[in-house]
Parts: sequence; C-alpha cells; structure tokens
Amino acid sequence: MKAKSKARAAARLAAVQALYQHEMESTPQAQLLDEFHRHRLGAEIDEDQYAEAEVAFFDDVVKGVLARREEIDGLLTTKLATGWSIARLDRTMLQILRAGAWELLARPDVPTGTAISEYLDVAHAFFDTRETKFVNGVLDAVAKQVR
Repeated sequence: MKAKSKARAAARLAAVQALYQHEMESTPQAQLLDEFHRHRLGAEIDEDQYAEAEVAFFDDVVKGVLARREEIDGLLTTKLATGWSIARLDRTMLQILRAGAWELLARPDVPTGTAISEYLDVAHAFFDTRETKFVNGVLDAVAKQVR
C-alpha cells in the first residue's frame, strides 16, 4: 500500500473513532479534533503505534459528517431494510456508515470503489463478515443514489 493510501486509511479509521467519541460523549468538535491531533494520529498508545494519518483528510471527514449529519442520517435511513432505523444500529457501525456516506457525497475526487472498500476495511476492524456485508450493501446503495 502506498504511503498516501495508508495515511488516508489511518485517517478514515481515526475519523470513525472520533465520530464515535463525539456520539458517545458529545465532545465539542474543536476539542475532539485537537485531542486526536495531539494524542491519537500517529501516536503510540499503550505500546501500539498508530499509523501516520493524513490530518487534513481526517479533519475533512469529521467536520463534514458533523456538519451534514441530519442529511446523511436521512439518506442512510432510506437505505435500511423496512423496520430498521438509525437508532437500532450499533454505534460504531453508524459512524462507519456516516463517514462512508459523507465521503461518497462530498468527495467526488475519491473513486466510488475506493471509498466503499476503505470503509469495508474499517468495518473489518470491528465486525465479522455479516456486518461488513451490511456496510457494503448500504454504502453501495448510497453510491448508486449520489454518484
């Protein structure tokens, strides 16, 4: 994997983590970004070396999702099976879907396949195959609508 794509992959994973923290703790955006810049991106935590992340891309994803969350959640809701709602989704799963949907909506410079594949990789870090297939299906449906 090229350095730039590794840095973007690390930025996507960190963005999902930051969005999860925001969801669970309502951490204000400025504080959230500052904390990740100073302590998480490319840092060593409990002897785990975090990959160098593309900071500008990380910021773009986090700020973009937070700014357009209602729009994104509305879009995601239309892609869920009957009887499912945003509220029923696992909180980590929701952040992966939000970040992926935002990237499909707002970053036409990122190829559709790349955006979906990268968030599948993030999903694999947290979930089994069944949940990863769910992420793929939802993001694929989002892509068909917005691209």
